[in-house]
Order: sequence, then C-alpha cells, then structure tokens
Amino acid sequence: MEQNIEIEFKNIVEKDEFNKVAQEFKLGLSDFKHQANHYFDTSLFRLKDAGSALRIREKEGKRVLTLKQPFGDGLLETHQRLSEKEFNDAIHLGKLPEGQIQTEIEKLGIQFEELAYFGTLETSRAETQYKKGLLVLDHSSYLGTEDYELEYEVEDYHQGKEVFYALLKQLGIPKRETLNKIRRFYKRKLALETEGS
Repeated sequence: MEQNIEIEFKNIVEKDEFNKVAQEFKLGLSDFKHQANHYFDTSLFRLKDAGSALRIREKEGKRVLTLKQPFGDGLLETHQRLSEKEFNDAIHLGKLPEGQIQTEIEKLGIQFEELAYFGTLETSRAETQYKKGLLVLDHSSYLGTEDYELEYEVEDYHQGKEVFYALLKQLGIPKRETLNKIRRFYKRKLALETEGS
C-alpha cells in the first residue's frame, strides 16, 4: 500500500485545441499511451457523496486499485496493486480485494461489499514535464461519448495554478469548469439512465 497527495488543475479542451497543445509540445502519436479506469461505487453513490472515488487503473500491464479522498488543496490517493486474479474477480464478480483500501472505505461508514463495478473509461494519454510540473493531454472515451482534457499535476498548489492559467492564456484556450473523469463518467451514466427510464 502506498499513499500520495495529488494536486492537479484540469481544463476540458476542444479537439482542435487538443491538437494545438500536442503540436506546441511536440507530442506525436507515439507519445500517447493507453490506459483504462474501471470505476466502483455503491448503487446510491455513497463514495461520490463523500467526495471520494474508487477505481482500478490498467496501464502498461499493471493494475492498481486507487481510493481518492479530499485532502487540503488536493486529493489523498491510497494505492493497492492487484494480481490478475484480483482484477478479474473485481470486474467480473464484483469482489474487491481486502486490504488498506477496504479499511479506509469502511471508515467512511460504507460497507465494502456494497461496492459494485460501474463501467470503464478508456484514455489515450501523453505526458511532458513543464515548469516544475507534469502536463498531461488526455483523450477519453466512455459510455458512447468522448472528451479532450489538459491537466497539470504539481506539488505546489499556488504556483501550479499560476503556471496553468498562464499557459491556457498563452495558448488562447478559455478556462472551463471541468469535472474530474469519474464525475464526468457518472454524469454521463446518470444521463443515460434517465433517458432510458
């Protein structure tokens, strides 16, 4: 088990803006790597209501279960590596592995066995270092839709905010209120369920 604090800024971008950023930072097709986020919550979205999120990320042959919880200016991330069997049990049987993440979720008053697999968001991601932070370009596909996003991951909130918004201004990209991936995923899922009812 490992933990870290995540501080990031994000902005939804249009496809042409996405391509402009890629060109500006000389990011070609070979710089984009595939990853998949598999999301879990209770049927009543109790993790979401607690401001938290649970996912398994598949990337470069590794599978990591991550719980994100609010913490100061960022998010506290608790990570737990999964074996192939644990991953398959989680996705196909809805059985998540025991461990520190289970303990943290139960501290929120949520029964671990209430959690269910909600679906997958696939992302093509490129990363590059920029002014003491990590600049990330994401093209995500989920539940019949897609979006483009620019992220900036930093250690210092105030410095990161200044650098990120200066970059958006420099590139002529308007600042847009941007939900994180899991919230965009859930918003889309709820919209589809509402359409279907």
